Amino acid sequence: MLHEPIQSIDLMERAAERCVDWISGNHFSDKKIKIFCGKGNNGGDGLAIARLLLRNNYDVEVYILEFGAKGTDDFQINLHLLHQLTTEIHFIQSSEFIPVIEKSDVVIDALYGSGLNRPLQLLSKEIVEQINQSGATIISIDVPSGMSIDKSSKGNTIIRSTHTLTFQSLKLCFLVAENADHFGAVHVLDIGLHPQFLERTYAVFEMISKQTIVENIKLRKDFSHKGNYGHALLIAGNKGKMGAALLAAKACLRTGAGLVTANILQEDQSSINTFLPEAMTLNRALKNSYDNYSAIGIGPGLGIKNDAQKLVLEVLQLYKKPMVIDADALNIISENKKLVELIPEGSVITPHPKEFERLVGECENDFDRLNKAIELSTQYPLIVILKGHYTLIAVNGKGYFNNTGNAGLAKGGSGDVLTGMITSLLAQKYQPLHAALIGVYLHGLAADLALENQSIESLLATDVIAAIGKAFNYLRD
Repeated sequence: MLHEPIQSIDLMERAAERCVDWISGNHFSDKKIKIFCGKGNNGGDGLAIARLLLRNNYDVEVYILEFGAKGTDDFQINLHLLHQLTTEIHFIQSSEFIPVIEKSDVVIDALYGSGLNRPLQLLSKEIVEQINQSGATIISIDVPSGMSIDKSSKGNTIIRSTHTLTFQSLKLCFLVAENADHFGAVHVLDIGLHPQFLERTYAVFEMISKQTIVENIKLRKDFSHKGNYGHALLIAGNKGKMGAALLAAKACLRTGAGLVTANILQEDQSSINTFLPEAMTLNRALKNSYDNYSAIGIGPGLGIKNDAQKLVLEVLQLYKKPMVIDADALNIISENKKLVELIPEGSVITPHPKEFERLVGECENDFDRLNKAIELSTQYPLIVILKGHYTLIAVNGKGYFNNTGNAGLAKGGSGDVLTGMITSLLAQKYQPLHAALIGVYLHGLAADLALENQSIESLLATDVIAAIGKAFNYLRD
């Protein structure tokens, strides 16, 4: 607010107006609305919302958590204004003053906002527990009370919101799985913060924007040929796991690589030749050179037995260009962490949370895992893709969250597709960070567009591959 050319009380009014607009648009006019406020600026938001709802003829009661201390200046201003409209303002000084909350009520939670830095205790905790037990629709303002915005609140008492109305941009606490049961549906309300404020505010984490992706996708020239788009090698698949190699190779081709070779067992070469004739094969049992490949992707379905271990070591020793390391290749490296030192600069590793913990050690919570990913990206010249609902791309101490994709990707083969896509982009001479950002964004977008013909339940990795072209076209529209 200090960098915004507007008084904080006026910005609070603007935020309240946006909340009331949302409430009005969601058909709560026939409900009794009970607003619970602390005495900070989050409580001030609640009081301003109460006043605006009363002016729109809503049935509103206000309950203020009372500890004897004076509220913030903006809270006091809004309390004075509210007193001019209603007498339905109640102070909760102890347990017996907590009102009965009916299941049919709408509760607006404005007890504690983003400034909270400790777990709820005593009366605050009791109020939140009663709200949670009520079964009422709960709308939290900015952040559910009890939830820290930038560290774990695991095990703490937190409001279980039906909806959360947050301002201007998603907060870190809404991007981690451990909080998902508490924030409900998150709605980001634009309160018109000055663009320069957002541009000048440095943050370790930011969301990937569609504009960033569009600006960095290369156009294919009319007079180009397959040699201009690189030769990707995918070292994937093993007995019973040839599907991983097929998925990665097909995704690699669909993402634009000029040539794709699959390094596989000799007995499985007919599978590639039959189901993916556009790809070439390489007999894994033979001594192979890696120098002529533009990029390598290694790991999907590879297994972790001795032959796979020797292969991973060989590739790390001989190949010095950026590569994509996934799945079993990561698990092999986790068993011998000195191998991390051999990973070429600019390489991309793509662990899911369990694979990541095998690599760096157990994580206490989701925030610990994010911080360790950022730390790993500063210790080594790698790009860390930590897969999840909001996949994190960490590089040089900076984190980028992806917001494309859906729960249909929680199925075998999705990671193999991602490995193929990023390997393809590296082969096409994209900078490693751009390959990671575009690959993750495009992968999620293809999954979203595939839902035009599938459901979240029925979505397959092959459906994602089939929609890669649609995703490229979507970004060009």
